[in-house]
This record gives sequence, structure tokens and C-alpha cells, in this order.
Amino acid sequence: MMDDSRIPVTKSWKLFIGGQFPRSESGRTEIVRDGRERVLGHVARASVKDLREAVAAARRAQGSWSRRTAYNRGQILYRLAEMVEGKAEEFCAALRATSSLTPKRAAAEVAAAADRLVAFAGWTDKYPQVLGSHNPVAGPYYNFTVPEACGVVGVLAPEEPALLGLVSLLAPPLCAGNAVVALGSRAHPLATVLFAEACATADVPHGVVNLLTGRRGDLVTSLAEHRDVEAIHAAGSSKAERKILESGAAENLKRVRVRDLDEADWSNARRCESPEWIEAFVEMKTIWHPSAT
Repeated sequence: MMDDSRIPVTKSWKLFIGGQFPRSESGRTEIVRDGRERVLGHVARASVKDLREAVAAARRAQGSWSRRTAYNRGQILYRLAEMVEGKAEEFCAALRATSSLTPKRAAAEVAAAADRLVAFAGWTDKYPQVLGSHNPVAGPYYNFTVPEACGVVGVLAPEEPALLGLVSLLAPPLCAGNAVVALGSRAHPLATVLFAEACATADVPHGVVNLLTGRRGDLVTSLAEHRDVEAIHAAGSSKAERKILESGAAENLKRVRVRDLDEADWSNARRCESPEWIEAFVEMKTIWHPSAT
């Protein structure tokens, strides 16, 4: 017989850095509670040192990720969508545990997140034709402008929708060959830690996706000022946070793209799956080549 007085063993979720699951170097954690204030477990509270380790891992991985064929990057993003779809029930339970989402709305968010990954998997070999160009020049030359990944992109996910917001912000940079360091929702952190588990089993190369949990206030200034982060993709930012991000960008020419979307906008595939979401995270390279005539 089970002992009713037994205290269940709660889970402690860790960070996801360089393909590994380390604890925060500070040892700090945050309690995750459900809507009835019952303890579900603990998540790591990332420190500035954890952020720096994640950026270093992303930098090591970014070069080989960008050199992979567009087709291969698309395959990996599609595989990640498969893993999200396969863990749909677990994601739904996690979203509902810390929010007021109904089963139908939770299932819709998980499905939309998987579909968004599929959409950007499809863009990997198409966005260069949309964003690039064949430029007319006077002379016996071909002149092309082609997009290339800018490097390491920091992502600040909105509090809600926890899963769809996170996926929507990190998929476009990944599609273009960037590596990502993302801070997930603090209010609903289980979406982030479960997505980390999906990444770990979805053929994503180590270091291409790095996921942190914790408090935005602990990390936003360091992320904005980090000189090895080329761009930031954020949503749900306050005026004060936006000012911090823009000030950091002014210091080191970092690109900052802050999304102001309401709940309905995140589910709008036509709006959120546009190549415009990729454009902010590529550099345009112009190539000259002599023509045959």
C-alpha cells in the first residue's frame, strides 16, 4: 500500500547550454507552482555567468550551423516540430498547470508552435530568393545581393503565450543559420524546459539552441551589452526594458527587434510566418562576378 503521508519527489529542471543540462552556476532555483499553489518542482534561475556560457556555446556552434545546407537546416527544424508534436500532451499539461488555459486553447497553442517550426523549416531554402536580388549593373558583370546569418541572436520570450511566443522568436533566426540564446517565460517556465528536452532529441547540433530560465531583470542588461551577441529578438518588453536593449545596441551596433503583439497576433500565421521575421537577422552581402560576355 502507498503511504499517504509520503512527500512526492518533485523535479528540478536545469538550463540547456551547449547541448547539456547544467545547473545554474549560482545554485539558485525558483519554485514552480500550479494554479492552486501546489509545488510542481523547481527551475534553475540563470545568472549572468550562465548567460555568458550560453553565448560562448552559441558562438562555437554558429559557424558550422550556418555552413550547413539550407535543406539540412530545414530537416532539423522539421524534426524539432515532430518532437513538439510528439510531446503535445505533455506540453498541454505543462501549459495548463501554471496558467488558466483550457484544454482546447492549450492544444491550439502547441499545434501552432509545431506549425510555426514547419513554416520556417520551409523558408530555409526560399528566403534568400525573397530577400536577395540580382542587381542591374553597367559592365560585363553579374551583381548579386545575398543574405547571410548575422551570428548569435539573443531571444527574450514573452510571458504569454509561453511556448508559441518562444518558438516564434527563435525559429526565424535559426532558419537563417544563426545560433540562439533564449530566455523563456518566467510565469510559465515549463514550456521552456520541455522545449529544451525536445531540442536535445531532435538532431539540433549542440550549442545552436541554448535555453535559460529565470528573471529577465537579472540578464537583460548583460544580454544587451554583450559584444558577442549580434542581435536581439524580444517580445513582451516594458518601456524600461526596451530602453535598456536600445542603449546596449547603441554601444555595440547590435540589432534589436522588439515585437508588440497581442494574444491573437501570435496565432496569425500570415503575420508571424513572413520572411520579414527573418530579415532582421541576416546581413546582406553583395557579390560581383564577371559574365561570360
